[in-house]
Amino acid sequence: MEAKGTAVAAIPEFVKRKYPEKYDRWVTGLPEASRKIMEGKVLVSNWYPLEDAMIHPTKQICDMFYGGRPKGAWEAGQFSAENALKGIYKVFVRAGTPQFIIKRASHIFGSYFRPSKIEVVEAGATQIKVHITEFPLPNTLIEHRIGGWMEKALEISGCNLKTAKITRSLTRNDKVTEFVFQWQ
Repeated sequence: MEAKGTAVAAIPEFVKRKYPEKYDRWVTGLPEASRKIMEGKVLVSNWYPLEDAMIHPTKQICDMFYGGRPKGAWEAGQFSAENALKGIYKVFVRAGTPQFIIKRASHIFGSYFRPSKIEVVEAGATQIKVHITEFPLPNTLIEHRIGGWMEKALEISGCNLKTAKITRSLTRNDKVTEFVFQWQ
């Protein structure tokens, strides 16, 4: 399974901005293959092995800065969305409805992870449910990163979120990973 460089590049940027004094220790603590990716120039148009480029670096973030909790992956996802959805994209996101934003995100999901499939299964007036139905290498940290990305995209669109949670998971042998977002 592979991740697009666009998603990978946000990981070292997150650590550099949030924990600049611990960045070097974070990089040197990574497995060799992951360290080489993070120390090199991550090309946004390239594809990288998911495990080396995202799972190990995100686990290191969670272990070093969040006591092993997946909150670090969620915050890294939020950071990634904030960086990706700025400038002209921020105007576009603010102009769209929450349902439109997440439906659009589900269409481009495959351009960040391959192979993968995500779909909006419910889009109500104050709630949206999203399912990941194909993801050959399910991982809790990647699910949290995706959840954080969607949560921040909804916030940028103007949603006043009440809840953002993962209710089912491929990692727990569910048939899908389900994200549920509710707002006022």
